[in-house]
Amino acid sequence: MDPDAVADVTRVPHGGASDATLLDFSANTNPDRPQGVVSVYESAYGAATRYPEDDYCEYRTAAGEYLGCEPLNVVPTAGCIEALRLAFGVTIGTDDDALLPKPSFGEYEREVRLQGATPTFVAHDGLLDTDPAPYDAVVVCNPNNPTGDGYSRAELVAYAQTCRSAGTALIVDEAFLDFTDRRTLAGEPGVVVARSLTKIFGLPGLRMGMAIATDDLRDRLDAARPAWGLSMPAADVGAYCLRRTKFVAETRDRVRRERRRMTDHLRDAFEVYPSEAPFLLLGVHDRPVRDVIDDARREGIVVRDATTFRSLDSHVRVAVRRPAENDRLLDALT
Repeated sequence: MDPDAVADVTRVPHGGASDATLLDFSANTNPDRPQGVVSVYESAYGAATRYPEDDYCEYRTAAGEYLGCEPLNVVPTAGCIEALRLAFGVTIGTDDDALLPKPSFGEYEREVRLQGATPTFVAHDGLLDTDPAPYDAVVVCNPNNPTGDGYSRAELVAYAQTCRSAGTALIVDEAFLDFTDRRTLAGEPGVVVARSLTKIFGLPGLRMGMAIATDDLRDRLDAARPAWGLSMPAADVGAYCLRRTKFVAETRDRVRRERRRMTDHLRDAFEVYPSEAPFLLLGVHDRPVRDVIDDARREGIVVRDATTFRSLDSHVRVAVRRPAENDRLLDALT
């Protein structure tokens, strides 16, 4: 991190409602959690009285099995954002250049600027057509937040090869890929994959994530990661969740069904963007975004103001939750 860059960097808006009486459609975490998580969390209390084993062997093994990659290539992190910071920290520095998608997750720009590097933005759906040679790093969000559309693995593999030829690091944020049937890019040479367990398993407060890379890039990530960066409760719960593949499959099916149903109901009142993610981006047409947000809140529902995303000025984003909760949203918005 460049100390001189910190003064010019601000916090980034995120979804999530602090008022527990409101139904939160602004954050995109699973409203359900795997059965048995509470027991695992409680059992971790005894282990929390000592420092974690810094190799995180069980967590890495479970992650390798889940992703189909070499466990030693998994670098444990406290959530996906820490994985992104770690990835930028070992790939770019002062006066370097990074190519970022727009609209997309605002933390990319923040983390790039914290390294003293300069971001350049390109439309997310045209990013893979961009020459990576002028840049030290390129970021892809798959599926993209907040639009929800994804990239095929074949396209990403081809672009990763182009990046390797150009000497450019490719950083792929797969925080929402668990909600799709698409294969991970984890294990592809020259690529850092950032993953979050907190989205699919509905536990954002535990901060469970990882970065995955191979060869020298993996060694750099592992050398740079903080000691004991993952708490024992997070490591134990994370390893348990990663083996709940039936839960993941059931969640994918529910999200797919509900997303289709919500799209059918919302398309008369909004421009509904195609999505593979557990959320929908909605264009509000000629209505003020603030009116849509306030109308929903009067019904006890929080939706995300998507105008905080670069290049969006008349949009909101809504999560895909359980059927009864989604019905409440549909009643409030249509």
